[in-house]
Amino acid sequence: MGDRMRAIGLMSGTSMDGIDVAMLTTDGQSFVERGPFLSVPYDPAFRDRLKQGLEDAKAMTKRAERPGCLGELEQELTLRHARAVKAFLEAHGLAAGEIAVIGFHGQTVLHRPDQALTVQLGDGPLLARETGIDVVYDMRANDMMHGGQGAPLVPAYHAALAASLEQAAWPVCFVNIGGISNLTYIDDEGRILAFDSGPGNALIDQWMEVNAGVPFDQGGRIASEGSVLMPLAERYLDHPFFTTDQRRSLDRNDFRPPEPDEAGLHDGARTLAYVTAAAILRSAGHLPHPPQTYIISGGGRLNRTIMGDLAEIAARSGATVLTAEEAGFDGDATEAEAWAYLAVRSLERLPLTFPGTTEVKAPVTGGALARSDARLPSAAK
Repeated sequence: MGDRMRAIGLMSGTSMDGIDVAMLTTDGQSFVERGPFLSVPYDPAFRDRLKQGLEDAKAMTKRAERPGCLGELEQELTLRHARAVKAFLEAHGLAAGEIAVIGFHGQTVLHRPDQALTVQLGDGPLLARETGIDVVYDMRANDMMHGGQGAPLVPAYHAALAASLEQAAWPVCFVNIGGISNLTYIDDEGRILAFDSGPGNALIDQWMEVNAGVPFDQGGRIASEGSVLMPLAERYLDHPFFTTDQRRSLDRNDFRPPEPDEAGLHDGARTLAYVTAAAILRSAGHLPHPPQTYIISGGGRLNRTIMGDLAEIAARSGATVLTAEEAGFDGDATEAEAWAYLAVRSLERLPLTFPGTTEVKAPVTGGALARSDARLPSAAK
């Protein structure tokens, strides 16, 4: 068993709504003690810059390239993460020397698994210098170098959480509804399978921004006033992503919102909420056995319309849908916690990905380590 370390995880997801900061004490294996959590939202102007970054990244063919605004954006993004860490430490009376490592996801601006190309903006050495804490970053690249899809990486953490479940019908399926949805299947023998399951909040968020001038449908309120347009919904659900036997990871741009003339505001939001829920269950059809418990994290669990559709569709196979909180976890913090957990695994050279999660040829570790000049001897706990 490895040493128990206090680690901070940083996540800026495909929804591009802000930085999540979470702390764990863990050995990177079975011991997980969850700590506090902080979310730092992005201002609208910076979200617009991130969107421009997505556009500029389309020209990339090599990971080290930073065309257009990406170089300046990467530095600003990293400094914002450093400020978020400092705010977190101050809020909880912690010193940098009490943290062994930061797991830094960065902002994905390009993910092309078929070309073994994934790009997360984030300068690990700069973050280490700014925070005074060692940083593990760029955790997807090694998986791709060994034939994997580079995503998802959270399943290793889901497996640790599943071990703590006291009452659940197996198999259990953890689902994160972020910009893209992904699932992790764990059976009572410890087998782990995972893959992206379809569009999450990204479609609804884009629809709301274009048609209502707001960044998302809070609580699913707009969707609740509309009706599902089944021909439009089936157009999404007939996408080859769902029908092929090969599971692959998704880029934010793999699914696009409807054109404005295809639906009214409310019906469009309602249809996309249904698509988000139905996509998860359709993708679950590729699993060895139907999950009996679904545990939902990410922003999508706060959309009551999505959750209602999920519960209704899952019930057809006798399954139960729980929010992360109902299962005893924090659905906002799960992905940031995972990055803390993965950073410790990286330090211990333990696998981050597995054939059943990313289709990598064999379990592999990953991540680059940026040392801090200000590191204190008492960091590891």
